[in-house]
Amino acid sequence: MHIRDWPSSERPREKLLARGAAVLSDAELLAIFLGSGLRGRDAVATARDLLNAHGPLRALLERGPAELAELPGLGPARTSRLVAALELCGRYLAAGLERGEALTDPQAAGRYFAQRLRGHAHEVFAALFLDTRHRALAFEELFRGTVDGAEVHPREVVRRALAHNAAALIVGHNHPSGCSEPSAADRAVTVQLKRALALVDVRLLDHLVVGDGAPVSLAARGWV
Repeated sequence: MHIRDWPSSERPREKLLARGAAVLSDAELLAIFLGSGLRGRDAVATARDLLNAHGPLRALLERGPAELAELPGLGPARTSRLVAALELCGRYLAAGLERGEALTDPQAAGRYFAQRLRGHAHEVFAALFLDTRHRALAFEELFRGTVDGAEVHPREVVRRALAHNAAALIVGHNHPSGCSEPSAADRAVTVQLKRALALVDVRLLDHLVVGDGAPVSLAARGWV
């Protein structure tokens, strides 16, 4: 049975328009980009096959364009649409910060760090530098490490904060394992950074750990 023969309430596009994108499964969302499936398979079935063989969704979407284009059911045209959609999503998340809007929503910083850091094969430590009104001045990846960790040097973080004339900053790093639970080392470096930055009158607002799911805020746990 073709998707066009399904009840209208179950077709991915109609369901999205009527009830919102959040109600769609990963396969249904991916099927909308595919448009059609492989011979003898509808788009949803083809999307499920892709996720079963090359997923889950995060693993699939973190593949490079050339690798995606080789997968059954994708090809150059569909891969281009998919990669373009991912880039649009990233630019949307960054748009408010790049316009110099005040960062008043703590979850916005989490989404921004997740978009910038998730997918790295190695641990990356980054900082978002803010002015006195908590508007973004710059985002920098400061340290890179092995798959197990990155060594953080508070003196370098202070130096970059002074270079940007920052009044505050938010730092974050990814856990390539996907587990976003902060480690004892994460808590220790947060204390060191807060003390070092306080000496030059710069506030550390938060330390975010990016893994699978929502980033974990050390400030929300009272550790900043």
